[in-house]
Amino acid sequence: MAEIKVPELAESITEGTVAQWLKQPGDTVNKGDYVVELETDKVNVEIISEHSGVLQEIKAQEGDTVNVGETIAIVNESGQAAPAPEKTEEKPEAPKAEQAKAEDQPEQPAAEEKAGGQRPIASPAARKLAREKGIDLSQVPTADPLGRIRTQDVESFNPNQAKQQAQAPKPAAASKPAEQPAGGKEVERIKMSRRRQTIANRLVEVQQTAAMLTTFNEVDMTNVMNLRKNRKDKFFEENDVKLGFMSFFTKAVVAALKKNPYLNAEIQGNEIVLKKFYDIGIAVSAPEGLVVPVVRDADRKNFAEIEKDIMDLAVKARDNKLALSDLQGGSFTITNGGVFGSMMSTPILNGPQVGILGMHSIQLRPVAIDAERMENRPMMYIALSYDHRIVDGKEAVTFLKRVKELIEDPESLLFEA
Repeated sequence: MAEIKVPELAESITEGTVAQWLKQPGDTVNKGDYVVELETDKVNVEIISEHSGVLQEIKAQEGDTVNVGETIAIVNESGQAAPAPEKTEEKPEAPKAEQAKAEDQPEQPAAEEKAGGQRPIASPAARKLAREKGIDLSQVPTADPLGRIRTQDVESFNPNQAKQQAQAPKPAAASKPAEQPAGGKEVERIKMSRRRQTIANRLVEVQQTAAMLTTFNEVDMTNVMNLRKNRKDKFFEENDVKLGFMSFFTKAVVAALKKNPYLNAEIQGNEIVLKKFYDIGIAVSAPEGLVVPVVRDADRKNFAEIEKDIMDLAVKARDNKLALSDLQGGSFTITNGGVFGSMMSTPILNGPQVGILGMHSIQLRPVAIDAERMENRPMMYIALSYDHRIVDGKEAVTFLKRVKELIEDPESLLFEA
């Protein structure tokens, strides 16, 4: 027999939550096969089996919290499934009355089908528990936003209460399980995922520990947009990646950080750690919440390499395939709320970093060219949030002004960074 244990995940991660079993008891497992998916504070991690054989036992159900080093499954290396539970002996023929009653009952798969002929979405453990308790999964409510039924939903299900609710007149718009507090207003409770809890705790922690301040400026995007328009086709042909705005801003940020090094730092105790590398975090919206994968050594990469890195990281984030190494060690962060239509915001620091640049929507606005002329120009507000404990206002404003100058004269980026 061989044990599958929770491996070392990262220096700061000591536990995870079982998100999904990819193999079930009785399944053949080869060395290197993915067996279970764990949700950690930062990413989802798929754990492999170090042994070949048959998965004999699962020791942690979906939704359970497990610690690093804990045994969560047993593999039978003999290659044979564990003996199945002894089958109950065939009972003598039931009385005809019971046979008739049994014939009137629909088959189990049909009982689990919801309206429209679709089976409820449920974890294997939840289905097994429902079968043991004789519960119709189509009657089990769940607070999961995707409608997935977990073991805890089955355990807390009360068939008698469900019958009473089924017999009671149904309100016109009661499609989801809801709570009726004393005020009579309908609410719904959804358990926060581990990652969402971590995001919430860290954002509050940053606001409580950092002296955060935000300064603003606006950028005329005319020259960048013209350059992209003129070069985008050739750029794509040569590099097989689109030329976006993020590479321009990444390059501009690196150049501005070199002139203002205290924005590329962090506080450790009573010391300031100035970072001599430029690993730029790019905030990406993922299904489980905002994540900040890191473009490594951005100062050494050209526009195409930066765009490829950002595209690859964004795809991995959307597919929930980011590794812990993709998220660790950033020195400064860029977030682009403009993709969602944000016109102006004050981004929150991504601790322990002391600076974050916020990009926003590009909008045509009238701009004074000189004392006599006005033109409609594509303008973007940019915001720099910084930790005032080590970054003074002068340095923050100088940094943001430098980013503005480089974006408005994008050809200068070829010489700056």
